[in-house]
Amino acid sequence: MIEALQFEFMRNALTAGLLASVICGIMGTLVVVNRIVFLSGGIAHAAYGGIGLSLFFGWPYLLGTVGFSLASGIVMAAVSMKARHRADTVIGVIWAVGMALGIILIDLSPGYNVDLMSYLFGSILTVPKTDLLIMLVMGVLMALLAAYYYKDLLALSYDEEFARIRGVPVKALYFGLIGILAVAIVMVIQVVGLILVIALLTIPPFIVEKYAKSLLQMMLGSSLLGALFTVAGLWLSYRFDLTSGAAIILVSGTFFFISLLIDRTRILAKVR
Repeated sequence: MIEALQFEFMRNALTAGLLASVICGIMGTLVVVNRIVFLSGGIAHAAYGGIGLSLFFGWPYLLGTVGFSLASGIVMAAVSMKARHRADTVIGVIWAVGMALGIILIDLSPGYNVDLMSYLFGSILTVPKTDLLIMLVMGVLMALLAAYYYKDLLALSYDEEFARIRGVPVKALYFGLIGILAVAIVMVIQVVGLILVIALLTIPPFIVEKYAKSLLQMMLGSSLLGALFTVAGLWLSYRFDLTSGAAIILVSGTFFFISLLIDRTRILAKVR
């Protein structure tokens, strides 16, 4: 891996992956403990609608995609709070319609031919320095927000009723969490792709949750584990000439199934 770092594109890719790991480590922890993985997946897929709108109307990418994702996320959050028994259905519909709308609008965009696979798996090897700067600012901002609202987020994540008793503005905090999640997903999608975002949001926190003793430990552990997956995946992609995003996802998935196997082995050992 050291020899690969002589190339600027590999250094940029590694930096982008590490920044994405930190962002997803913080937000992914909140996603997992609040059990909104499906909702985060819905936002990520619905972001396609914003991409399509941006291309079709000639809007700036961030303006159209963030706006559409925020609107979709707020609708999903409102439904999940008011009608939990119907939330999965509504999220699934918005997920599908948003993605289909985006693809159709991209098809109809005059004189523009875009590779949809680049939005699925990203183009981490071609990340410009401007995107790295944006991700750095976002990572710092999210870390500061998580630190400032840590106690409220902790109460919301583990006991919503207790949070209300403590005077935590549960509804406002929840909608704020979804809004920040939507922005984070859009920012990271353009660098590492939709599928890798979902993998980094869910797999590291799922693995770390069993060993972490606090929400902070879970955030730190998830960020470090995501960074490990990123470095390993980039090394495999460089060594064997593989697609970088897919390689990182496969490394993450391998560790996910290993963790399940370890859990299963422990349960069987206790039974015996």
